[in-house]
Amino acid sequence: MSETIERYAATLYGLAAEDRAGLIRTADALLADKALWASLRSGAVSPAEKAELLRTAPELAGSEVLRGVLGLLAQEGQLADFPAVLEEVRRLDLIARGGAPCTVTCAREPDEAMKEDLRKAVCRLRGLDQAAMSFRVDPELLGGFVVEVQGVTYDYSVKGRLDRLARGLEDAPEGDGLEGLIQNMRDAIQGFQAGEDRSETGRVQEVGDGIATVSGLDRAVYGELVELDTGAKGMVMDLSRESVGVVLLGSENGVREGTLVRRTGRPADVPVGDGLIGRVVDVLGQPIDGLGPIHTTETRPIEHEASGVVTREPVTVPLQTGILAIDAMVPIGRGQRELIIGDRQTGKTAIAVDAILNQKGQDVICIYVAIGQKASTVARIQDTLKRYGAMDYSIIVSATASDSAPLQYIAPYAGAAMGEYFMSKGKDVLIVYDDLSKHAVAYRTLSLLLKRSPGREAYPGDVFYLHSRLLERACRLTEEHGGGSMTALPIIETQAGDVSAYIPTNVISITDGQIYLETDLFFAGQRPAVNVGLSVSRVGGAAQTRAIKKTAGTLRIDLARFRELEVFTQFASDLDAATQQTLGHGRRLLELLKQPLYRPMPVSRQAVILYVATSGLVDDVPLEKVRDFVLDFAKEMEDAHGDVMEEIQSTGNLSGPAVETIRTVLEDAKKRVSATWQA
Repeated sequence: MSETIERYAATLYGLAAEDRAGLIRTADALLADKALWASLRSGAVSPAEKAELLRTAPELAGSEVLRGVLGLLAQEGQLADFPAVLEEVRRLDLIARGGAPCTVTCAREPDEAMKEDLRKAVCRLRGLDQAAMSFRVDPELLGGFVVEVQGVTYDYSVKGRLDRLARGLEDAPEGDGLEGLIQNMRDAIQGFQAGEDRSETGRVQEVGDGIATVSGLDRAVYGELVELDTGAKGMVMDLSRESVGVVLLGSENGVREGTLVRRTGRPADVPVGDGLIGRVVDVLGQPIDGLGPIHTTETRPIEHEASGVVTREPVTVPLQTGILAIDAMVPIGRGQRELIIGDRQTGKTAIAVDAILNQKGQDVICIYVAIGQKASTVARIQDTLKRYGAMDYSIIVSATASDSAPLQYIAPYAGAAMGEYFMSKGKDVLIVYDDLSKHAVAYRTLSLLLKRSPGREAYPGDVFYLHSRLLERACRLTEEHGGGSMTALPIIETQAGDVSAYIPTNVISITDGQIYLETDLFFAGQRPAVNVGLSVSRVGGAAQTRAIKKTAGTLRIDLARFRELEVFTQFASDLDAATQQTLGHGRRLLELLKQPLYRPMPVSRQAVILYVATSGLVDDVPLEKVRDFVLDFAKEMEDAHGDVMEEIQSTGNLSGPAVETIRTVLEDAKKRVSATWQA
């Protein structure tokens, strides 16, 4: 129903307060005069002639209120809406007198006695003084009837009973063989109630672009899951006085005006459990990898309040990404929220995938949430994780670019719900949101379709809350509340390096630091292209092993000094020895921070490389050979001094004897290959 019809009906209802019943009778008489009504609606009759017809119509004698409203409708060319206005006046009058409109759908045409019995039954059932009954015939009901009144549906039909029986059989647990099947059928039939099926329902008013406007769901709540007659599901995302906005979680095929919508009384949720590990699922937890059904016994709501302050532990346990530049300068702890930000094609997803690969054997469950990515990209990531054995502890939640905006919107919340389940069981979780820029665009699409007011860059005003309530769910719990953790790596894509845009600044202010990837560094061959100046971890050394903290202490300062000198000396030809030493040291550090894709390093190797680099022990190695030399040296340490490397890996500390071993082996290696440098 349009706002115009509601406005006219409310006006007419208010002006006719003294004799509403008389006004309705007069209006019915006017509509019954077919010739007069046809003339009033005709485009061939001039406005002046219509005004004269209204003035002289015998049906309108003594009803100035009705004549005035009809005259106004005629002036605005909306007389065709008058029957709908009158119907709304009837509804308002009926409600005011303690009644309610009621629709009864029968398998066959009821007689007058049955109609009266139904009217009395509805009044008694709902505690009404009277009910305005309208009847429809639907042979598909097979028998019985369905009553819709005050947003509640009572199903006494044969078809409804058969559907309930079928659902009972479908929901029954799987039995073993024929005997199990027979027992399930027996239990379902014995537990089947042949009486009514009472449910709160509404009807679709309009649908399009994944959004359905539904009337009648008077008690629906925000975030509630609803079911449509077509089998589709939806989530309530907009509440207004006369209708609710439902986002469809799936295809809108078959959904049209009049489709029945049922409340479920529970929030939108997803299945959770160990059965999801190693699988690729959609945002509803359904498998899309062709490996068969997923067996889970629990669900969790996709929207869930973040853990409170008293249930959280400080972030002190490191989560190693295996990437030397990040673990040394931008450390990440378990329970932290570290943003990965940069332009497209600068290696953001590669860092997240490397972090997942590095969790092998670390008892960390990884969840990769693809939001608005190409299906081919998701398939490539799945193949990479499978090739390196990471799918054994990973879950991929996919909402690709071909999926609707509602599915892309709920994808990160669904992934967070799956992660929270494992966190509550005392396990550590790493979750990647790739990426939240596309997530914000999906939410902007939904908001505009729901007719919410746009704000900056057309995003709705609550887009900050959108991401803050998601990322706040990442934390490290106390032992009393499970002792698990969930570490979030959200990804944001910038445009031309603009970190001051609306969405980037929002997410930067929510997270505990950011890893900024610079395009110029990427194309200069510095990969990963981490900009040391703009990257930061607000947890810092609290989430570093002692070996990394000890060896990387001066790394950031050395690189900053190198960048500054490089700018001032790029056009200079005569440099003093100290400046040349600083520049050479910085260039070698950058060489050693380069790391190929999908080659995460263990802590022991990182500690050895950082020690020889920051101590200046390889400053005499030619720049073009320093990387290969140090990598060969680290491999020699692993092969010949595995006990030392194992000690560093297990204790996370670089002891005095280990340092002496490193120096001795390094000097021997230099002596062996120094002749080749000179050659």
